[in-house]
Amino acid sequence: MDGMGGAGEACPFEFNFDEKTFKVGDSVSYRVTGSLEGFPFVGTLVEVHDAHVMIAGDPNDPAKVYRGTRESRPLVDESEI
Repeated sequence: MDGMGGAGEACPFEFNFDEKTFKVGDSVSYRVTGSLEGFPFVGTLVEVHDAHVMIAGDPNDPAKVYRGTRESRPLVDESEI
């Protein structure tokens, strides 16, 4: 997300990219498969499990959560969006 703003402008988000230290409340940059591949998304971790995470990624519907892989930038299946 660096370099997306004007010159010298920093990213307005602070992300946790270390899947080993993920905790509820962390902001993450996540990816989506399919037609949305390549676009960065921002979400908040609401659950952290050994093999996956649950991400609140829709600011218009905080009850909607997506299941993502537990890696530095979680991967969410497009069918969940």
